[in-house]
Amino acid sequence: MLAKDYRNRFIQKLAPLYDVLEAESFFYILLEDFYQMKRIDLALQPDFVFTDQEISRWNLVLEKLEKEIPIQYILGKAHFYGLEFEVNENTLIPRPETEELVEWIVKKNEFKGKIKILDIGTGSGCIAISLAKNLPDAEVFAIDVSEKALETAKKNAFTNEVNVVFMQRDILKTEDLEQDFDLIVSNPPYVRNLEKDEIKKNVLEYEPHLALFVEDDDALLFYRKISELAQKNLKENGTLYFEINQYLGTEMIDLLEAKNFNEIELRKDIYGNDRMIFGKK
Repeated sequence: MLAKDYRNRFIQKLAPLYDVLEAESFFYILLEDFYQMKRIDLALQPDFVFTDQEISRWNLVLEKLEKEIPIQYILGKAHFYGLEFEVNENTLIPRPETEELVEWIVKKNEFKGKIKILDIGTGSGCIAISLAKNLPDAEVFAIDVSEKALETAKKNAFTNEVNVVFMQRDILKTEDLEQDFDLIVSNPPYVRNLEKDEIKKNVLEYEPHLALFVEDDDALLFYRKISELAQKNLKENGTLYFEINQYLGTEMIDLLEAKNFNEIELRKDIYGNDRMIFGKK
């Protein structure tokens, strides 16, 4: 079958579930992964043919997409801040909003020479590893409660050729981080159960709830705990960065003020939502 004909069928099959542009993007992501071909390459080869065996492979992926399994889990990888990360059911899929958080830290980095960074709730390791890659003088540590997530993060650090010290720890049960840091960053669980209706099926059914959801009556649980630990274990003038729930920006400012942080700054993401916050000890 001509690849361009299969492409049309592929998009038509997915159209009831995804918009046409997203369905088309899936096709070209797979084309590049399977054949190292970009959209322009296919346009320049209109007679490019998929064999029956290749079509069977495409159809297997198509069936998974029809079940709304995230394409990153199907391929076992995601791209984040110019790097490639293994992802699976134990890790969240890295998102563009989190890239913005990393970009903020890299560009705002006020420390000269060696700095010590801690990423709390590291998941796939995308924040910690991206910071280690882009701040070569940094000594980077990362914590997660999930042993399986940490196994994936360690693989990602090795693949991306950086050194990160990974530790398994339940941050809610931690009373002291046992060492001091220049910078602490966290993208903790922040989606309230009441917001589940806003979450797409591909996230709700396949991404780890442990890393996503908090109870409605204590949505800032992780932020409060991490802020308390940061006051203990940040060096003087140390900085704290969070990714946050878009609906709780004002509450986060109040929380950081109550925990005696200064120079607090709330930032919006590319979609115009309150998404990141900064404070200085």
